[in-house]
Amino acid sequence: MNSPILQLLVLAGIAVFLILRLKNVLGTRDGYEPPREAQQPAARTGPTLEVIEGGPDLDITDHVPENSESAKALAAMKSAEPSFGVTDFLQGARGAYEMILMGFEKGDLASIKPFLAEDVYQAFAGVVEAREQQGLTVEGEFVGVREMALNNAEFDTATREGEISVRFVGELTHIVRDRAGEIVEGDESQIKRQKDIWTFARKMGSNDPNWQLVATGE
Repeated sequence: MNSPILQLLVLAGIAVFLILRLKNVLGTRDGYEPPREAQQPAARTGPTLEVIEGGPDLDITDHVPENSESAKALAAMKSAEPSFGVTDFLQGARGAYEMILMGFEKGDLASIKPFLAEDVYQAFAGVVEAREQQGLTVEGEFVGVREMALNNAEFDTATREGEISVRFVGELTHIVRDRAGEIVEGDESQIKRQKDIWTFARKMGSNDPNWQLVATGE
């Protein structure tokens, strides 16, 4: 057999061998198959999850019962001022409580006057003046807020004024000295627990972001 014919037969045999090997590895396709990227994912067999809109506002229901009068008032405040948040308000109220309480304790009313309604300021000023007339001075340090909770909320649709009452349990050191410097009230080594319910008010939608303390109680 001529050498060129022999070489051709060997090459043909190799080609057949390679074709059979590729068929075994890649498999075969019957009919039309769409490209892999166009194939649809398999249908889900698990339960269908339904998204429910209009559920409770957790920023409200985390602090007051759902559908309570306070919840309705807070919702109305949010409607009047969409940027208002109950949780944000309470964080601010915590800081305001420390600032106002210690300003009153130390008789520094000038720094806290912008945050007090006029009648509250006058009541605080009367107490501070009485201390001064008696020669009494108060020393104290704020330890922290032990408890805080939203107590009540109201909204006046006519005036757009919102009122929120917050219950605080604060801890501080508190002593009162007379003119001679002798302690007449309190103990330097003891922490006093202060319980208050403060009501803050503000016209919703106003350019002034500050809430004012309009009432105090226990």
